[in-house]
Amino acid sequence: MNSGWASDTVHRRAAREGYRSRAAYKLLEIEDRYHVVRRGDSVIDIGAAPGSWLQVLSALTHGTILGVDLQPIQPIPGVATIAGDFTDPAVQERIRATVPEASVLVSDAAPHLSGNRTLDQARAVGIGEDALALACLVLKPGGNFVVKSFQGEDFNELLGDVRARFRSVHVYRPKVTRKGSRECYIIGKNFAGRETC
Repeated sequence: MNSGWASDTVHRRAAREGYRSRAAYKLLEIEDRYHVVRRGDSVIDIGAAPGSWLQVLSALTHGTILGVDLQPIQPIPGVATIAGDFTDPAVQERIRATVPEASVLVSDAAPHLSGNRTLDQARAVGIGEDALALACLVLKPGGNFVVKSFQGEDFNELLGDVRARFRSVHVYRPKVTRKGSRECYIIGKNFAGRETC
């Protein structure tokens, strides 16, 4: 895998088109295929820094958009942000105060990669489970969910947990994903309600 950003054509395209990272095109692909976000939806994006998904979301909906990340996010017009750990109950209260009932929760969060594929995959699944737990707290019935994960030993458990809570579930690997990566996204549509959590 070529780690040189300058030689990454997708990264160069993102810079040219004003996106903060190449990840914007992953959400654009997901939206084009699965129509996750509607014009009036309120959306929470966790693991949102540097903000490229927030940029995409701000063009998709005129509802409330909230980005949450451990790192501060540079301002984006019309987007609220919280710097903090989304698993922290105090941060969750701030999230719910900003978006009392979300239509969509998206997560492009990933662990800091150690180079140990088994460990990294397990950590990614753990973040996915935490994102799903937050979705259970904040999504309204019928809401949608997108979460990044890595395929491997624990992946099917996370996938099964999403299937237990959403009426339609898909696994998608965007075309702009780097070669050799096991990264993929689980898309859950039509949240069945908190009684499933």
